[in-house]
Amino acid sequence: MNVDVLKSELLAEVSAATDLAGLDAARVAALGKKGKVTAAMKGLSGLAPEERKSAGQALNSVKDAVAAAIEARKAELEEAALEKQLQEDRLDMSLPVRPESRGKLHPISQTMDEVVAIFGAMGLSVREGPNIEDDFHNFGALNFAEEHPARQMMDTFYLQGEDGRADQNKVLRTHTSPVQVRTMQTEKPPIRIIAPGRTYRSDYDATHTPMFHQVEGLVIDTDITFGHLKGCLQEFCDAYFEVDHVPLRFRPSYFPFTEPSAEVDIGCSRKGGELKIGEGDDWMEILGCGMVHPNVLTNCGLDPEEYQGFAFGMGIERIAMLKYGIPDLRTFYDADIRWLKHYGFAPLEAASLERGLTP
Repeated sequence: MNVDVLKSELLAEVSAATDLAGLDAARVAALGKKGKVTAAMKGLSGLAPEERKSAGQALNSVKDAVAAAIEARKAELEEAALEKQLQEDRLDMSLPVRPESRGKLHPISQTMDEVVAIFGAMGLSVREGPNIEDDFHNFGALNFAEEHPARQMMDTFYLQGEDGRADQNKVLRTHTSPVQVRTMQTEKPPIRIIAPGRTYRSDYDATHTPMFHQVEGLVIDTDITFGHLKGCLQEFCDAYFEVDHVPLRFRPSYFPFTEPSAEVDIGCSRKGGELKIGEGDDWMEILGCGMVHPNVLTNCGLDPEEYQGFAFGMGIERIAMLKYGIPDLRTFYDADIRWLKHYGFAPLEAASLERGLTP
């Protein structure tokens, strides 16, 4: 047996492997149980002790050289395979966008545009405010009692203070009502605004998420009545659901910031498992409203003997689900392109009462 010849043959076979499967076959042929090096090792038993020692050392040298060559070749083949895969997966960013790949407007954005268009036509303008609020603007000014459940951490997200504990004076706003407070503090009546935006509450199920969107309305003047509130909401529901005179029912309720307060139901039908707005003898709650509490006016620097007004609030996701038949609120935030392709809207189509709300 010529060890140098054996070494050259095995190294040549390793070098000739063009893929990982071929390299593994070369490894088995050289170092496997029936490989050439293994077979040569078994033949050492017939040699004299001195010859066996030198021959064994030579074969071990061959074995180490082949093993090192296999590892080196494996690294080369893996790098080549990776480079090939990267080339195959490469995207040419210079290619034009395919028409079917164009994005769609999210239902929340569409609904927000529709709401702004409707109330804008009534003369209400948009106001915005910070997502992080203090206790006064989020609770105190709105007549929330100190022991009110909404102030508890099981309902409200409090920010962490410098000591690592919850800062009782910094919260993620639980509604957009603080925008109403800030508006009454900085603007002189008459006030006619809506406050759309994100809100946060500690809740999560098919109809609640920790972050959601609301739109609230506020009208303050010297001669505002509950009748004005009913007319405003009636006009909104008719325009939004695109139904002539949607049946509305006002049920007495309680909110700290309004008195009297009411929850508003819309008439609907659920026959055959299909929800139809504006017909049938069933009802569905849609929003809360009421006349602004005198304490709120006082807290915001307005004289309740001179001014009065109404306020209302509704969830953007909720009215979007009702209008567009979306069964689960959580899907709004799943980032599923298939869902958006189904429920999304044509981009750059502004909602308008004159042209139609839905593009």
